[in-house]
Amino acid sequence: MLKRLPRSARKEATKVEEPRIGVFVCHCGINIGAYVNVPEAVEYAKQLPNVVHAEHNLFTCSEEGISAIKKGIKEYNLNRVIVASCTPRTHEPLFRAACEDAGLNKYLFEFVNIRDQCSWVHMREPEKATEKAKDLIRMGVAKARLLEPLEEIEIKVAPSALIIGGGIVGMKAALNLANQGFDVHVVEKEPELGGTLRSIHKLFPLNQEAMKLIKPLVEQVKNHPKIKSYLSSQVKQVTGFIGNFDVALDGKGKENKFNVGTIIVATGADALKPTGQYGYGKMTNVLTQLELEERMKKGESLGQNVVMVNCVGARVPERTYCSRICCMTAIKNASLIKESNPKAKVWILHRDLMTYGVDFESYYRKAMELGIRFIRYSLERPPEVIGDKKVERIKVYHELRRGEIELPCDMLVLTTPLIPAEDNQDISKMLKVSLDEFGFFLEAHLKLRPVEFAMDGIYICGSARWPTDVTEGVSQAYAAASKAAGPLRMGYVKPEAINALVNEDECSGCGICELLCPFQAIELQPRDGKRVSHVNEAVCKGCGTCGAACPSGAITMHHFTDEQILAQVGALFG
Repeated sequence: MLKRLPRSARKEATKVEEPRIGVFVCHCGINIGAYVNVPEAVEYAKQLPNVVHAEHNLFTCSEEGISAIKKGIKEYNLNRVIVASCTPRTHEPLFRAACEDAGLNKYLFEFVNIRDQCSWVHMREPEKATEKAKDLIRMGVAKARLLEPLEEIEIKVAPSALIIGGGIVGMKAALNLANQGFDVHVVEKEPELGGTLRSIHKLFPLNQEAMKLIKPLVEQVKNHPKIKSYLSSQVKQVTGFIGNFDVALDGKGKENKFNVGTIIVATGADALKPTGQYGYGKMTNVLTQLELEERMKKGESLGQNVVMVNCVGARVPERTYCSRICCMTAIKNASLIKESNPKAKVWILHRDLMTYGVDFESYYRKAMELGIRFIRYSLERPPEVIGDKKVERIKVYHELRRGEIELPCDMLVLTTPLIPAEDNQDISKMLKVSLDEFGFFLEAHLKLRPVEFAMDGIYICGSARWPTDVTEGVSQAYAAASKAAGPLRMGYVKPEAINALVNEDECSGCGICELLCPFQAIELQPRDGKRVSHVNEAVCKGCGTCGAACPSGAITMHHFTDEQILAQVGALFG
């Protein structure tokens, strides 16, 4: 449900008001002040048309700087505000909020980036940096004169969530939301909850049995009154937007439909099966680490000589990334073999060892004390398998000894990377979210918006976004649940008002905008006997792709109108 917010009684500038612009220039310590003459830039800003106040602050984002903005709005009756500082990605919401607190529509704020676009790229040219800062401020003022107050829409949020994936990460996220009082739908494609962890023997570094961790969680999820699990099911269709996602499931010969406010993707990842490498699939004593886990759970004999080869299928041209947890999996399983059979000989052949963190480094050192031998090999000289129907020996070039050695082998274990789940492509298209170059789900921003997608209301955690261990995955589950709970708790959300605007009289109904929109926020609808483009304001991100592509010039962008952009260009070259 969409509802346009009523105009508040706050002071808002309109087209008929004479612009009264305040300019606040930030020193930002040495980031800006060391290369840009900030006082000179401020004095220049005071001379620009409609600027009634200009000042500089040491750190405009500080409490003192925010107070200065609020004070300036009230004292000088400002109806436009410009901040010239570092980056809008982190600071624009802060400055907008300051304007709102002072009674000014937050869309009457303009950000001028004189760090990323100026001081940082002209560190050896302070005079030119200062002149460029003046240019950028002048352009900002030109645009600010044409800014208009914008109204946001209010979207009612359904108090329920969808979790795609019923592994440990998905279950933790589901329990977190359910314990807050929200209805949760967990969809798992396998017949049982638990995911890959069901196949794991023990977890490092505490050697805890995986099933002792999984079983209580499964029972909690099954018995929780706020959680409904759908097993042997897959998400067939998702339509709508944040607050109002309509979900259709396909599973067990019947279709389920329901409405949710937010979605969490916790589909995990798959372990690569290296068919054709090192005799895998042909020789009887070659298996992967995951298959080794299952044998160890059953207590099967593994022989006296076990050789493990790391980075099988990883850090190669067709798959250049490091899976991060593979080395630790190999060390864990090698340690378990030695602990159960101290007479066994275990070798780990590796290219490099990834044992990040204090706990994992200690675990690696303990493995060496147990008698596990580590031999480094190169990609140019990989280990060779000797044998016919089964592996009998492994030949490897020893980097330290500068020569080849042969190792006896009763069992060859291949350490393979985690790879994107096979249904990632389908889910990506369904939810309108992005994948990275390898096929894992892509966060909106690694630092600024972790566990979030660019599409509002959809979140990501666990190995679906990148290979993670259990501890890291659970932490992400809590983070994603916290993010997803925000809109559910509020009961409504207000998306950005900066979005596309269609002039229906000019629209030819060609459909180019609908085709190109990366968020699928535009569709052709019948109007007065013709088809015209309609923008879903709840989904539109204001990226401008449609406006740039429209052959009729029928689409413009709120806050980035043709007039505003041309005013900036004119201010630069006029």
